[in-house]
Amino acid sequence: MNDQVIVWVHGDTLNPFNPALTAHPQAPALFVWDDALLEEWQISLKRIMFMYECLLELPVTIRRGAVATELLTFAEENGATHIVTTASPSARFRDLVATLRKALPVTVLEGEPFLDYDGQIDLKRFSRYWAIAQRHVFE
Repeated sequence: MNDQVIVWVHGDTLNPFNPALTAHPQAPALFVWDDALLEEWQISLKRIMFMYECLLELPVTIRRGAVATELLTFAEENGATHIVTTASPSARFRDLVATLRKALPVTVLEGEPFLDYDGQIDLKRFSRYWAIAQRHVFE
């Protein structure tokens, strides 16, 4: 890929082994606090602080606002012609990728799954996710 890339780090990939970050270690990276999602999901301050502490360990710029708008602005500021990110099971993620692809190519890399589970998981609350996940992770 000869394109100038930026890396989009989102809430499902807040770890230093994020495939997009490891594939492009020199590329500028961005995380956006998604105003609409924060409002819709009523994410607790405790979870926001946990996410923020994770972000502090990553080589990312942190912004707040509309995710697609912020990513496209960041791409323009960095002369990027391509966005690289890591997959997410979120329907919102798929919608954002579709929106971004109207302006720039987006490559979605698959990450190592934390658990192998085909059922529905409520991604709005970590405790509900973890209640299902730990049964499969620690078996």
